[in-house]
Amino acid sequence: MFTVSLLTNPETPVLSRELVESLRNAWGGGDALWLDPGVAAEFPVESQPDNLWQVWEDLQTLGIDLALQKTDGRRKSLLIADMDSTMIQQECIDELADEAGVGAHVAGITARAMNGELDFDAALRERVGLLKGLPESVIASVLRDRITLMPGGPVLLATMKASGAYAALVSGGFTAFTSAIAGKLGFDENRANTLIAKDGLLTGEVGTPILGKEAKLEALQEITARLGFTPAEAIAVGDGANDLPMLLAAGTGVALHAKPKVQAECQIRINHGDLTALLYLQGYAREEFVS
Repeated sequence: MFTVSLLTNPETPVLSRELVESLRNAWGGGDALWLDPGVAAEFPVESQPDNLWQVWEDLQTLGIDLALQKTDGRRKSLLIADMDSTMIQQECIDELADEAGVGAHVAGITARAMNGELDFDAALRERVGLLKGLPESVIASVLRDRITLMPGGPVLLATMKASGAYAALVSGGFTAFTSAIAGKLGFDENRANTLIAKDGLLTGEVGTPILGKEAKLEALQEITARLGFTPAEAIAVGDGANDLPMLLAAGTGVALHAKPKVQAECQIRINHGDLTALLYLQGYAREEFVS
C-alpha cells in the first residue's frame, strides 16, 4: 500500500477539496484524510500510478507538491538535516564572503557546487581561501544579522522530538554556525567543517578531513547504528548535490527547494511547502504539531 500526499505552502493554502477528490477518484484511491485544511491531504492507493510524474508536473504549476511513498513505516525515528538553504534560508559561506567583499564571486561557486557541477572539497577550499584575513568576530555578527531560520523548522524539530525522535544537523558548512543553529532548534548533535583562525583572523583554511557528501552518508549510517535502528527509519532533508547520498540512503529522502540535479534523483521533492511538509509526509496532522 502507498500513500499519496498533497501539500502546499501553509502561508498560501491553495489545496482544494475538489482537486483532492478528483485525483483520488482518477487513481482509485481510498478515502482522503485532511491533515490540515487547504494545506495538506493524503489518501491510500494500491500501486504507483502510471502518470505520477505528469500529474506532479501539472500540480507544480498550481503551487502544489505531490509525493508518493510506502505507507508502512512513514513515521521516522531520526531526522537528519542539512543546514544551509535547508534549516536556514542562507548559505553561511556566501554571507561571510559578502562581508569580505567577494560575495558575488563566492555565491557563484556555491551555486555550481550545490548543483554538482564542481568537486565539493575543492570548491570549499577555494571559497574559504577567499575569506583569509576576515576577522573571526564577523561570524557572530553574520549569525545575528544575516541568518534566518527556514519556516517550519522549529515546529518540525519540536514535534518529532516530542514523539521520541533523534535529530542530527549535518552540514558541509561550519561548526561555528551549526552549533548555534542546533542549539536554537533543539538538534541533539551537529557535525560540520571547521574554519581555522589565528590571532582573531581567518587563515583561509578549513580543517580536515572535510565533511562532504560521503561524510553525510557516513553520519546517517553511524548515527542509526549507534541508536540501534536502520537508515530506513530516518527522514533526511537537503537541497544540494552533497546531500544526495544521504537523501538516497534514508528511508525518506526529501529534496527541499533543491537544486535541479538533486530533484532529478529524488523521489520526494518539496518546492512549495516549508519544513512542516516533513511532518505531513509522515502523516502528522496539524493538531499534532508542537510549537
